[in-house]
Amino acid sequence: MSTLAPASLRIVVVDDQPLERAGNALILDSADGIEVIGEAGDGAPALALLDRAVPDVVLMDVRMPGMDGIEATRIITERHPAVRVIVLTTFDLDDYAFGSLRAGASAFLLKTTTPEALVSAVRTVAGGEAVVAPRLTSQLVEHYLASSEQEARRSRSAQTRAVRLEVLSPRERDIFSAVARGLNNAEIGAELHLAHSTVKSHINSIFAKLQLRDRVHAVILGHELQLGPHD
Repeated sequence: MSTLAPASLRIVVVDDQPLERAGNALILDSADGIEVIGEAGDGAPALALLDRAVPDVVLMDVRMPGMDGIEATRIITERHPAVRVIVLTTFDLDDYAFGSLRAGASAFLLKTTTPEALVSAVRTVAGGEAVVAPRLTSQLVEHYLASSEQEARRSRSAQTRAVRLEVLSPRERDIFSAVARGLNNAEIGAELHLAHSTVKSHINSIFAKLQLRDRVHAVILGHELQLGPHD
């Protein structure tokens, strides 16, 4: 009896620099279980590609002529909620990259990342996790919160924050607090004495209840709700 081979992850690569775009496409297309189904030089042709064939992951440059990566990411995540976007940025503190986070990106990678790290990020993001270089995480959160609308943040009372978390069970609140502190699933399991599969199941439930795309946005919400290492 024959068995079906697992489907390849389908990737679209978007970058206005032809050599860099071709290089990243070659790296990904050469990896086991990954297929590059299209390339584009800016956001508009990328959207046209997605109208014809929806990928699992889009590798998105942010600084491009025409439609930049921020606007393209916003439209992609609105039209295709299941598609994950990995943003490539040149500098650690890049306003374009932070804007893409607000637009719904699930990962940030520096353009100096290794081919191995790029392939790993694609697989991780396709599996529903978020990827941010560890040294960027606190900077991302601080910049994101600093750029939020001040009035909205002032009006968010402690009571409102508590109400937001009331949809979670006590165990889910413990796990959400751990996620907000930056712990991964293995660390959460060790801290709360839970199996890896149990932690993953709870996190999926938390993301659904709080309408979060992934871990990056969970960390941001945790900081907005004033959760942290001492909570």
